[in-house]
Amino acid sequence: MSKSYHIWTLGCQMNVSDSQRLASELEKMGLSAAEDPEQADVLVVNTCVVRQSAEDKGMGRIYSLRPIKEKYPDKVVGVMGCMVGVRDPLPLRKKLPFVDVFMSPSEPLPMVDFLRSKGDEYEALAAEAESRAMRDAIQDEDALVLPSHERGNLITAHVPVVYGCSHACTFCIIPFRRGVERSRSVGEIVAEVRSLARQGVREVTLLGQIVDRYGKDIPDGPDLGDLLRIVHDEGVKEGIQRIRFLTSHPNWMTDKILDTVAELPHLMPQIEVPAQAGDDEVLRRMKRGYTQEQYRQLIERIRARVPDVAIHTDIIVGFPGETEPQFEQTLTMLKDLKLDKVHLAKYSPRPQTVSARTMPDDVSDEEKERRFREIDRAQAEINAEINARRLGTQTPVLVEELQGGKWRGRTPQNKIVFFEDASRDRRGEVVDVEIIWTGPWSMQGRLPGSGDQPKPNEIIQLSAL
Repeated sequence: MSKSYHIWTLGCQMNVSDSQRLASELEKMGLSAAEDPEQADVLVVNTCVVRQSAEDKGMGRIYSLRPIKEKYPDKVVGVMGCMVGVRDPLPLRKKLPFVDVFMSPSEPLPMVDFLRSKGDEYEALAAEAESRAMRDAIQDEDALVLPSHERGNLITAHVPVVYGCSHACTFCIIPFRRGVERSRSVGEIVAEVRSLARQGVREVTLLGQIVDRYGKDIPDGPDLGDLLRIVHDEGVKEGIQRIRFLTSHPNWMTDKILDTVAELPHLMPQIEVPAQAGDDEVLRRMKRGYTQEQYRQLIERIRARVPDVAIHTDIIVGFPGETEPQFEQTLTMLKDLKLDKVHLAKYSPRPQTVSARTMPDDVSDEEKERRFREIDRAQAEINAEINARRLGTQTPVLVEELQGGKWRGRTPQNKIVFFEDASRDRRGEVVDVEIIWTGPWSMQGRLPGSGDQPKPNEIIQLSAL
């Protein structure tokens, strides 16, 4: 007897982590991952609703499962994530009667309980999994067990440290779908990092909607700086090579956090701190809580305290009421600051949010697209300029996978590097690589002394990744 599952994951890194947690619970029950969804007994769509396009994509995937469910009634269909939210989704249940299980974000247990309720076959699978002692390498029975296809192969993983959000920017649906801010205990986080390290993970990224608010909901509890030091010390003992964290909010980025990044050798010099806009009136309507000048000062402070730091940001174009001069303010700020990466999005009104209820979506789709493309072009030039400074230098690269005949990895600043080496499997190693070609989105290198040069056609192909 065997059973399998297949999970489609849409959206952010938190959703990736949530799907991993669900897969962990299913594998503890004895199920295995199926590459072909047609062969899976349990089918799950982990949804995102941060943009209308993401919600439409998720709904399309869910509806594609209806004929499968009708043809094979014994298959179990589940929907997870922000489309479900933290409250009972009665309208969604009525809209999707063929779905068996609805799971809130980060909550896999409804699926586990449903499968156990189906009777002896899933209970027997769980007992068989225990008898095989599939978790010998994991000392804590509550720790995250990676899916079998990732165990020993996954190099980087995400560890949630703060669930939910209580900030309530006017455009953001996350507080309504993921609930209020809740910090996980230090012990739970460290146990998860240890278990990941024992399964081959070499880099962990600590996650939160506002990660630098970690511990703010715990009276006299540790803050993010404290947590980073503990995870650093305990993780390195188990083989963790690199630690990152995201996403930060400008109002909560303290000197203590920055000094911790600068001092700890395995904490990477990368800060993700979204601006969302570069005009004070737009920022006020977004309820971001800072001005453009304060954001600029923050970037200066980060660069002064963290050597060779990479700074990433988020930008929304076409927010309600955004005029052309206000957009130009954002574009000017980005050109002035020359940040390492910009996550771009076109404004999309989300149900229940303040902006959707009180602000007309008065920027046309065509204008949003034009502004998106203008920032995208400008940022490509900035990226190319920043990466060109690395030409001829050596940098440590954590190797993640073999792609197109080349090893693919990332620098401490989270920049993608490709290099060739047929001598051995480099996955999970930190390798010093000499940079011999740079583009806006990736770089190519060689092992010092190898003399390898990239072929022109390979440069063109890899630069588009």
